[in-house]
Amino acid sequence: MPKPRSRIGAHTPTTGGMAKRSIEYAQTTGAEVIQVFASSPRMWAMPAAKPDLDEAFKLKAAQLDIETYVHAPFLINLGSPTEATYLNSLASTKYSLQRGTDIGALGVVIHTGSAVDVNHVEQAWKQIHEGMMPILNALGDDAPFLLLEPTAGQGQSLVKKLDDLENYLKALEYHPKVGICLDTCHVFAAGHDIAVKGGMGKTLDLLVEIAGKERFKLIHANDSMDVCGALKDRHQNIGDGHIGTQPFAELLAHPAASGVPLVLETPGMEEKHTVEVALLKALRDKK
Repeated sequence: MPKPRSRIGAHTPTTGGMAKRSIEYAQTTGAEVIQVFASSPRMWAMPAAKPDLDEAFKLKAAQLDIETYVHAPFLINLGSPTEATYLNSLASTKYSLQRGTDIGALGVVIHTGSAVDVNHVEQAWKQIHEGMMPILNALGDDAPFLLLEPTAGQGQSLVKKLDDLENYLKALEYHPKVGICLDTCHVFAAGHDIAVKGGMGKTLDLLVEIAGKERFKLIHANDSMDVCGALKDRHQNIGDGHIGTQPFAELLAHPAASGVPLVLETPGMEEKHTVEVALLKALRDKK
């Protein structure tokens, strides 16, 4: 039996409407999967849904066989010691999951965040559990997965390296609606050397050991402007950074990544992403 094929695509702009701009972007770049912001990534604003526009987008995406994922706002930090930030993060996560449902998204990505203060780590896990379990338990069968995206390991990151995902999954009681989004730039910045031969495979094996293959739902395919372990979240175009092209071939050939979509979050727009989508497809389809 042939292994499931990983879809290739990119994060797409929404200005002008998802039904028009995002779909056109996907068609121009050859994307089989897209990621969108359902609200401003740098504000707490939660605009009301527009059902007619949501339905138009869902219809076009279905007709073109394009899968969709939502990236929640960057401001979300469920481990924050600041009450206002914590409460806004819960509200924004709940909102993003609802918007994901509205547009037929398969997953909603949130960053795993930071305790900010070393003395707040234990409390951070408690508040994540207390705030998120009611939200997760209220999700319907048609709701998207909540996808935890480990960050670049800087400061008091709650997930400094992949091993720390176990703490997050425990805090969320290994809820069946929780999955993982692996960002290749982040994991490299955090100190997992995926650029060396066999490094990507070793990292994916670790992810499966900690979270299970069934929770591995999405990949953010990004090269890195900085060296391994730099703790810097600076994305680069595939092949132009310190990770290089070959690790992505290793990723696409690994059993753990079989059927897991890859979404580019690299610099540039249509021109760059068209080239990168084609590159990743060629690596995927190479016999």
